[in-house]
Amino acid sequence: MKRALIITYYWPPAGGPGVQRWLKFVKYFREFGVEPIVYVPENPNYPLVDENFSSEIPFDIEIIKQPINEPYRFAKLFSKKKTKQISSGIISKKEVSAMEKLMLYVRGNFFIPDARVGWVNPSVVFLSEYIAKNPVDVIITTGPPHSLHLIGMQLQKELNVKWIADFRDPWTTIHYHKSLRLNKSSERKHKELEASVLKRADIITVTSPTTKKEFEMITETPIVVITNGYDVSEKIDFTMDTNFSISHIGSLLSERNPEVLWKVLAEICKENNSFKNDLRLEFAGVVSDEVKKSLESFQLIENCDFLGYVSHSEALTLQHKSQVLLLVEINSAETRAIIPGKLFEYLAAKRPIIALGPKESDIEGIISETKSGTFFGYWDDEELKLEILQLYEQFQNGDLKIASEGIEKYSRRELTKRMASLVLK
Repeated sequence: MKRALIITYYWPPAGGPGVQRWLKFVKYFREFGVEPIVYVPENPNYPLVDENFSSEIPFDIEIIKQPINEPYRFAKLFSKKKTKQISSGIISKKEVSAMEKLMLYVRGNFFIPDARVGWVNPSVVFLSEYIAKNPVDVIITTGPPHSLHLIGMQLQKELNVKWIADFRDPWTTIHYHKSLRLNKSSERKHKELEASVLKRADIITVTSPTTKKEFEMITETPIVVITNGYDVSEKIDFTMDTNFSISHIGSLLSERNPEVLWKVLAEICKENNSFKNDLRLEFAGVVSDEVKKSLESFQLIENCDFLGYVSHSEALTLQHKSQVLLLVEINSAETRAIIPGKLFEYLAAKRPIIALGPKESDIEGIISETKSGTFFGYWDDEELKLEILQLYEQFQNGDLKIASEGIEKYSRRELTKRMASLVLK
């Protein structure tokens, strides 16, 4: 059994998709010959909390902790709402206040690569002493926050231990990076740190093919794509919605506002009164005021249910009982590499998926490969309308279903098997 030290910021009781990737790897690692030791902050500033995840931590694994000082705690004194958004990576390009501009400038230029960089040096000291007494075979860092990779890089240098750098999201090409109001010196520092991590790591893992291509332009280090996935959970009790429900799980912020979809739905409602009566749009997660205004302008607000943040178990139930599942990504070249974690849970729910995103998105490849739905660009209004009408006709006939295939390779157990093979290599 090889010992793997996993350095992660997001860990239960953190909520949201960021915590699930390594929680699930840890859950299954022992089946494939890996003993996980998890290192997390003692007093983190999590923007989302979901206590249900704590029940999935193997009861006897070793978890070590070290305090962290985060500037977000002080920033809350000025703007609690904006601080929570920025700490989550939620950065709007519209109606940015003077206070938000200042917070973004400080965040981007004084805390490189991110606001958790103050945890790096104390962690290196603490973990060096820990490893001296408790040797490990491999160190794994997962980001964002990408400052955690600096811990792995320093430990590799000092202790000559194998290091795997796992990127759940890109670094300098992530969609909000340009919003950080970086000066030239800070931008250069980000790129230098990114290149150092990519070149020094023994193995790099990424969640999308596009990120792999981007990183291959910087480094010759082996890069392996291991996507996020779905867990084969216990039987979910649910009753299918009797309405023609289209459900979106996750945040819908100002830049993730598919007006082409609202336009198409509004057109069909005007043309088909039965469709208007049957349509329910269900949103689980934060929905921005701008998205709500768009829905109002298209006269769809009466067809909407805004559920707010729901627990992961509630989200799974919602996915299984919905007639259609909606996945929306920002229409930007920078988001082509983003594959939302919910896509894989959508696959497991085996409900038809309507996905909207940028040209050449990695999402399109997975949906096409698994035959789990249809991907549309923000310009495909006619094709989108035809698809929704076809789905609605199937709903009326009582045979709305999807014959997806090949989704098993995205199960958390199978993905853990792949990750474990890199640890044992």
